[in-house]
Amino acid sequence: MQDQLIDKVMDEIKKRMENNTPAQAAQEKPKSSVNPGITEFVGTAIGDTIGLVIANVDPMLHEKMKIDPKYRSIGILGARTGAGPHIMAADEAVKATNTEIISIELPRDTKGGAGHGSLILFGAEEVSDARRAIEVALKELDRTFGDVYANDAGHLELQYTARASYAVNKAFGAPLGKAFGLIVGAPAAIGVLMSDVAVKTANVEVVGYASPAGGTSFSNEVILMVTGDSGAVRQAVLAAKEIGIKLLESMAGPAPSVTKPYI
Repeated sequence: MQDQLIDKVMDEIKKRMENNTPAQAAQEKPKSSVNPGITEFVGTAIGDTIGLVIANVDPMLHEKMKIDPKYRSIGILGARTGAGPHIMAADEAVKATNTEIISIELPRDTKGGAGHGSLILFGAEEVSDARRAIEVALKELDRTFGDVYANDAGHLELQYTARASYAVNKAFGAPLGKAFGLIVGAPAAIGVLMSDVAVKTANVEVVGYASPAGGTSFSNEVILMVTGDSGAVRQAVLAAKEIGIKLLESMAGPAPSVTKPYI
């Protein structure tokens, strides 16, 4: 009986050690938000994301940040990983609130990985609108991380919306109100092939193409942005996803979804 108990404990320890790989650790959801007791704090979310608000931006900083004077309040969405999921989440937040995207910046980050982090600022006339935009964006991240796939070799990121709004327009130049797809392959070699498969699969229009030396923060990824009929855009994104997963998994084994696929 004692030997069986020891064997059971050892098996559990082995399982925990096997499951604690760098790629899996990067995909784990963060612990519940711990409110630090600061009024500007809204919450945290997956991807080392934090949401904050400033009710009244200091006039001197307001000027240097080149914010429209009518927006005295701002919402701040920042993350170490993601970029695409955060922009898509911000797009939903703008649709749902009386806010405007002030700026979108993509720092080279991903906690040492192949891609970007993100810094997104919302402008609002009332702090309640800024706070609500951040709340919506934080909630959306669980969905928009659904078609992000990763292992130790890199990551893939697929995004789709049937109706692009102001965040996607500002970040990628996507036509407002039209379907939009984002295809990211890292390392960049995989992204090149994914891009080719996407445009060959469906009748879509290429909005933009970014590579390590052009359009990214010199990160090891290729990014394709497409628009067109909603069915065609979705088909192009799914075709890129299929080939991308096969290639990434050939390098370092299983590359599961970070949350739950939505496309």
